[in-house]
Amino acid sequence: MSTKTFETNRLILRATTVNDASFIVELLNTPKWLKYIGDRNVHTIEDAVRYIKDKFNPHLKQYGYSTYSVIKKDDHTIIGTCGLYNREGIEGVDIGFAFLPEYEGKGYAFEAANRLKQAAFEDFNLTFIKAITLPNNTSSQKLLERLGFTFKSLINIPNDEETLMLYELKA
Repeated sequence: MSTKTFETNRLILRATTVNDASFIVELLNTPKWLKYIGDRNVHTIEDAVRYIKDKFNPHLKQYGYSTYSVIKKDDHTIIGTCGLYNREGIEGVDIGFAFLPEYEGKGYAFEAANRLKQAAFEDFNLTFIKAITLPNNTSSQKLLERLGFTFKSLINIPNDEETLMLYELKA
């Protein structure tokens, strides 16, 4: 299993572990997560540990990348997640990100996603990456466009009735 970490001027991105379970409970129950991503039924530390073990760890083991905890260098606070995913219904690898509300609007999401975008092409040798977002999630759309992604089409993925906007970025 890869233990590769990535850094920016202000941030460290390292694979999310069961030690991050309390943070995962907090993040997955924020209003924006619930509105734009959906309830993952992670409401206790035990739920989060199971979620990390069942979702994040196998993905990391299989592909070498998964969900990364985004940590501020100055005080070692976990402020969000950013990850690369092989998601059913999407051809290729999808980048995703989510941050606690108090860390939004400070450039952290751009900084983390930009670094992981670079890793996708340079460390994981991907030739393109995709991203999905809900049509009403304008902040994610703006961030994706700022990162260089281009809107491609509206899609539906298996087991999700929501129509999603699909973006793509080539290396």
